[in-house]
Amino acid sequence: MYPLHERQRLCFDRVTAAGGAEFVVVPCARFCAQLQRKNNNRVAEGACKCNGWKSQNPPPTPPRMDQQPNTVNLQERCRSCSHTLGDHVTHLENVSEEEMNRLLGIVLDVEYLYTCVHKEEDADTKQVYFSLFKLLRKCILQMGKPVVEAQESPPFEKPSIDQGVNNFVQYKFSHLPSKERQTIVELAKMFLNQINYWQLETPSQRRQRAPADDAAGYKINYTRWLCYCNVPQFCDSLPRYETTQIFGRTLLRSVFTVMRKQLLEQARQEKDKLPPEKRTLILTHFPKFLSMLEEEVYSQSSPIWSEDFLAGSSVGQIPIHTDICPLTSSVCAGGEKRRPPEPLAHEETKKPRIVGDIPMELINEVMATITDPASMLGPETNLLSAHSARDEAARLEERRGVIEFHVIGNSLNQKPNKRILMWLVGLQNVFSHQLPRMPKEYITRLVFDPKHKTLSLIKDGRVIGGICFRMFPSQGFTEIVFCAVTSNEQVKGYGTHLMNHLKEYHIKHDILNFLTYADEYAIGYFKKQGFSKDIKVPKAKYVGYIKDYEGATLMGCELNPSIPYTEFSVIIKKQKEIIKKLIERKQAQIRKVYPGLSCFKEGVRQIPIESIPGIRETGWKPVGKGKELKDPDQLYSTLKTILQHVKSHQNAWPFMEPVKKTEAPGYYQVIRFPMDLKTMSERLKSRYYTTRKLFMADMQRIFTNCREYNPPESEYYKCANLLEKFFYTKIKETGLIEKIN
Repeated sequence: MYPLHERQRLCFDRVTAAGGAEFVVVPCARFCAQLQRKNNNRVAEGACKCNGWKSQNPPPTPPRMDQQPNTVNLQERCRSCSHTLGDHVTHLENVSEEEMNRLLGIVLDVEYLYTCVHKEEDADTKQVYFSLFKLLRKCILQMGKPVVEAQESPPFEKPSIDQGVNNFVQYKFSHLPSKERQTIVELAKMFLNQINYWQLETPSQRRQRAPADDAAGYKINYTRWLCYCNVPQFCDSLPRYETTQIFGRTLLRSVFTVMRKQLLEQARQEKDKLPPEKRTLILTHFPKFLSMLEEEVYSQSSPIWSEDFLAGSSVGQIPIHTDICPLTSSVCAGGEKRRPPEPLAHEETKKPRIVGDIPMELINEVMATITDPASMLGPETNLLSAHSARDEAARLEERRGVIEFHVIGNSLNQKPNKRILMWLVGLQNVFSHQLPRMPKEYITRLVFDPKHKTLSLIKDGRVIGGICFRMFPSQGFTEIVFCAVTSNEQVKGYGTHLMNHLKEYHIKHDILNFLTYADEYAIGYFKKQGFSKDIKVPKAKYVGYIKDYEGATLMGCELNPSIPYTEFSVIIKKQKEIIKKLIERKQAQIRKVYPGLSCFKEGVRQIPIESIPGIRETGWKPVGKGKELKDPDQLYSTLKTILQHVKSHQNAWPFMEPVKKTEAPGYYQVIRFPMDLKTMSERLKSRYYTTRKLFMADMQRIFTNCREYNPPESEYYKCANLLEKFFYTKIKETGLIEKIN
């Protein structure tokens, strides 16, 4: 510890070197407040008007920065308030060296912010700089630690950008070998690092570029970014956060399009400066990575932004990479343009948690105990198993690069691509050999028709199968025309894997229905792929658009956009293994041997089930006994009486009719199974309630839905509780239930 006069000299030397002669070293207001109490100095409290920083009367010739005095005369007068410089630092006598250095660090940050305030031209940014300047100055005056005051503290959105990108990598590339996954990991880390050091455009710049966007929301995020991420990069006294850790999908959506364009442009300009090992990664794989990520960023139904997304890797670790799947990176000869991103949603409705869901903490804990990768991800070890998925062999060959999938098509507008034309000829041959009932001229015409596309299966550079289809985006469906795999390559799961790739391709293009005419030999195949004779597409949508085939059966398939079809069997394997482990855990918990019952030796003939040792530990609960009326007319009369009493109750008014969307925004997104008294009356009249349990279940659903959507302090919540109590009282009075649990 330095003596006081030495510490005072250090203090003056360091601050003067940083700020020149314009700034007084120590806040005079702090000195005046403490000096009266501690040192009984001659300066009265509050008498000093020194602002503590900017000199009101700077010398005409400031001292040179490279010629600092070695000593400081503490008897010299302050240029702002005329007190001696020694008076300004007397209160620091008992301050530790560590605390002194911390305060001096804040002093340097305040100087820098002062400069930023005067140099900054943007009004919004200047306002933030000035607020932080006042905050740090206040911390020096009070010798406290800077804390940014805000209504919300980091993180501002979950999942974060970092977690969302982790989920994206896991969602799209978890099936790849470790070497290929590592490439994607590098791309993801590169992208996240760019975001952490990305300079956001100011709100005014954004208003000029995109006036229709949410300006108020962006300004809030911009202010947060300045306070927590940007300014702390050059002001060490402020706590710094990574942009990708505290911001989520909202901020990423607002910067992704511009950021992607600038990153790719920068890569093209600097390609000659890149080392050879980085050139392919950045110029080839990185654009494909960004294109795939862009779809998930702007998609309204992407699962990677769900807080319940199951990540198969360790928390905080990006799981994968690869050469981008040829299917997703192929461009049809027709040269289709990417669909514009979907409009931003102001706020996505949170997914309600389903009763009975397994907590994610338990899932992650169980995942960590699964040490056998073959049981979850390894089709290599069980391809001959009777329970293995049909497409496991094909998926394995795709990972190894043995087979490839490409969506191709002919074009009349672009220069013919020799490779694509060769593949189209190969497809025409495969379809002609495998579909002998179809005229070859007809097959050739459709395969080379620019309106048709074909998902081709390539092995060793030649076509061995494919699915020819035509998309009708305006009608919301695609017609599958031909589907075949060459005879010597069948029974290997290629057909199933082809269809799964086709499903994912259409999900990305927002077409969720397939239609096809299947002959008697193909019906079995299409049924295995999820097709049925129950057509979901309205007849008016497809009549006149697709060709009818005599002797064939029209079949349809509705796609689920949340399912990654090419990895579906792997996901099911994971789920089975998790459930298996959970069952083993539960069995281990309840596997306790109790002594045998000896009461029967003493003449006891019967005991309650709940008195058996260990029975309750299994999860068994006693069920209230009730009288089930076997006479339908008597049951109808009893239920009608109860329902009439419930509808006449003074607290039944919120539940008389179905909830209107205009009165309760988002209600039907939260409540999956709505119910009301009017609907129950209609069901009762149609004799829907054949048992008392059906009736009680619908009534209970009314109360459960109300409590799930409304807060406990609301009037609706209270009405539900009171009406529920009245309902069970009436049920008990009629004898339909003897005991209410």
